Amino acid sequence: MPRMLILLAAMCFATTGTAQALGAAGASPVTVGEARIVVGALGLQLAAALAARRAGPTSGQAPGRAAGRRFAWPATADLWLAAAGVATYQVAFFLAVRMTGVAVGTVVALGSAPVVTGALGMLARQGRPGARWAAATGLAGAGLAILTLAGRTGSGAAGGATGAGGQVRPAGVLLAILAAAGYATYTLTIKRALTAGARPEAVMAACFTGGAVLLSPALLLLPVGWLATPRGALTAVWLGVVPTALAYVLFARGLRGVSAAEASTLTLAEPLTAAVLGVVVLGERLAPAALGGAALLLAGLVVLAVPLRARPAPSPSPAPSPAPSPALAPAPAAPPATRSAP
Repeated sequence: MPRMLILLAAMCFATTGTAQALGAAGASPVTVGEARIVVGALGLQLAAALAARRAGPTSGQAPGRAAGRRFAWPATADLWLAAAGVATYQVAFFLAVRMTGVAVGTVVALGSAPVVTGALGMLARQGRPGARWAAATGLAGAGLAILTLAGRTGSGAAGGATGAGGQVRPAGVLLAILAAAGYATYTLTIKRALTAGARPEAVMAACFTGGAVLLSPALLLLPVGWLATPRGALTAVWLGVVPTALAYVLFARGLRGVSAAEASTLTLAEPLTAAVLGVVVLGERLAPAALGGAALLLAGLVVLAVPLRARPAPSPSPAPSPAPSPALAPAPAAPPATRSAP
């Protein structure tokens, strides 16, 4: 179940680049990211308030357990570290999508996130990823490389796609990797908070509210007139509600049951879904080799998402009962007495 929650969250995340491409023309990627997390933070605060009400003292739990569920994330260094990761991801991701296109930008950002998260997780002593994660990430990484290097051919997407030749722009790729580092930072940080007993909705609300505060100068320094247009307002609402508030509640709930590295690999469903949306909605055309890369990426997700069947333990053969000790052995029964013939 936790893996399915993260996969559903990844599908919601995948609409981010497409929504930006279809949004108001001329909107700065920085202000788009800020608008997204402002609306998302409001939605997450509402979700946190509703969850806190449901987890009140009338929930029927023992006092200690109820207190653990009501635990909110205090304003510590971890909170601001996670908020910085959120802010970095928003700006770097939207800039990457603007420079190198929805398909390539999303694939590189989310495709490199498992490796970055696994490495940072080991440095933070949150455990070493297992062999299953390594196999899944290897398959998905190979698919990512093929999908990225194959590039795209044809029309180019609206809102800053790559050129007609499908060239992958190095600056956009570097920004996408920076977005992956931001993603890994807040994933590992909120994992610590969840492990300590914080409620998922409260964690995400605090994280995104902090990120909105860090990016707030963008709304004062950059033009935000696009928010007053119907398309711009709809874009901000969609980005804040679906790939932020809804997606991150699902993500945080799923993250309680898996490691941060495993969650990062599962979110590779996002670039795969984003590539499909880029083709179907935006008219981007993937090179033929990219189909093989997408298949490898999907295989990696299947390896990690499908639960393994536990082999039934062999029934132990009954041990032979030990022979009784001579000292404890019962004496043989005396033969029945026989009457002598008269």
